[in-house]
Amino acid sequence: MQRANLSSVSEFVLVGLSDAPEARFLLFVLFLTTYLATMAGNITILVAISTDLHLHNPMYFFLANLSILDILCPTTTVPKMLEALLPENKVISFRGCVFQLFFFIDAVGTEIFLLAVMAYDRYVAVCHPLQYTNIMRMDLCAHLAIGTWVMGFCNSALHTSLVFTLFFCGSNEVDQYYCDIPPVLALSCSPTYSRELVTLVVAGVLGGGAFVVTLISYIFILLAILHMKSSESRHKVFSSCGSHLTVVCLFYGTTIRMYVRPSSSYSPHQDRIVSMLYGILTPLLNPMIYSLRNKEVKCALRRVISQLRTAL
Repeated sequence: MQRANLSSVSEFVLVGLSDAPEARFLLFVLFLTTYLATMAGNITILVAISTDLHLHNPMYFFLANLSILDILCPTTTVPKMLEALLPENKVISFRGCVFQLFFFIDAVGTEIFLLAVMAYDRYVAVCHPLQYTNIMRMDLCAHLAIGTWVMGFCNSALHTSLVFTLFFCGSNEVDQYYCDIPPVLALSCSPTYSRELVTLVVAGVLGGGAFVVTLISYIFILLAILHMKSSESRHKVFSSCGSHLTVVCLFYGTTIRMYVRPSSSYSPHQDRIVSMLYGILTPLLNPMIYSLRNKEVKCALRRVISQLRTAL
């Protein structure tokens, strides 16, 4: 970070939502409501999984990790965004921008890898049900989960160092509602071609690899569904995996659209919408798609509520 200290820019101004002052209050209420609903949904899932022994299995272990990520991701950006919607509160320090970008990319990257692991878990459950407990042992699940967090951390550390070892000397207005790689790179006075090339290669290899694993897993799952003799079983698995695949495609599609491309194609208005899809909407949808529609989770929540009522 030595070169970052040479920058004349000591703070950034988040102007991503300032071009709609007439809708500021409406946006504030909308994003605050979405954030609170996201927190409530994911915390509820974590409480249910941690307190109910029926949910202590690999699938829900990965879901708990997903809920933690879905809490971390919007918490990194939304509070500052809400503050920026208020008058005269758009400034974020240089160090604050560094940490915001690091933790956001960390959460997004880790979720990309975790979704691939979850897809593999569902592949084993559907295609090899009799061997599921032998293959998806808890020690393996723990190693896979730790691996996703470590890869997400290393990926974020690389991208953050590539961005903030550049020299910033001109405009400090970030045309986004949080510090992200494309809008911050656009402010640099240094040549960014080599950094962009590394970013594209790393994002393409890691993100593309995780996407391929996820896609292949779901292809085998769909093929297994088509060979099921029971229409009821076929409908149950297809309904569950179909909704999962919808969220996965939304998340992968938007993140690839955001990061696997040159900065010359950067479009502030379009990127703002795309980033909201995977940074705000997906963490809200994940509890509903993966867990709250699940009968086992619903039963666990009823037991938790019943225990709370008894304790009170």
